Amino acid sequence: MNYLIRESLIFLVLFLLLSLGVHMDAWTGAPLSHIEALPRSPLGALHPLYITLGVYLLLLWPLRWVARGLKKLFGRRKQ
Repeated sequence: MNYLIRESLIFLVLFLLLSLGVHMDAWTGAPLSHIEALPRSPLGALHPLYITLGVYLLLLWPLRWVARGLKKLFGRRKQ
């Protein structure tokens, strides 16, 4: 259960960072009008979730595999 909570939190933080990074001027200027304009977006109403999922799958998972492999390779060996 802790794993699911941790991964959900990572996804949520990534979602917030990406949305603020891409649309900082819209979020600081008029956030409600920006949210209301989502259904009329050329990328679709759910595009923030699609993009966040893509970044999560393409960047974070491979980085974890590399980190896990390096940890196994250079970790302490039991004797």
